[in-house]
Amino acid sequence: MQKTSFFDISTDFFPLFERGVTMATAVPHCPPKQDLPPPGGYKKIPFARVPPKSYFTGFTTIGTYVVVTAVGLGVYYLTAKKVKRDEIEMRSAQNVIFPILVAERDREFLRQLRRNRDEEAELMKNVPGWEVGTWYGEPVFKTLPEDTLVTPIFKEFYAHSDWKSYAKRAHLKLWS
Repeated sequence: MQKTSFFDISTDFFPLFERGVTMATAVPHCPPKQDLPPPGGYKKIPFARVPPKSYFTGFTTIGTYVVVTAVGLGVYYLTAKKVKRDEIEMRSAQNVIFPILVAERDREFLRQLRRNRDEEAELMKNVPGWEVGTWYGEPVFKTLPEDTLVTPIFKEFYAHSDWKSYAKRAHLKLWS
């Protein structure tokens, strides 16, 4: 096998080497252009401090502050009594309506308990020995008097209602 030199390989890739042309003679010779300053020289470099333009003087700023504050206080005192009166009226209305809303909530709670008992009676009417509110005639809470209202757990309260009502209330506490 014949050995090839680097020059042989380079002539295949660079045909200029075959003709004896070097990189220095490949471009026609022209005198180098020297970078010179423009006639008259460069402009001066501005390095001195340039203060910003002042739109207002100190007296103008203080005067504007005093006028705006005086007008703001005047408007505040003109409307403060009305705002206070409206707040008192809203608080009074809330205090009046709150017991009514609590009473309505309690009445609906008792109605739902009654619906649950009626549904249990309808559902278990064919089971012998079943008594509503007990476990086969045995009271669930033996240590409590009979007239004590035991608040049921959440799932027990919604046991006989539709799934939509249960889902609507299930995670309500997480939103508030």
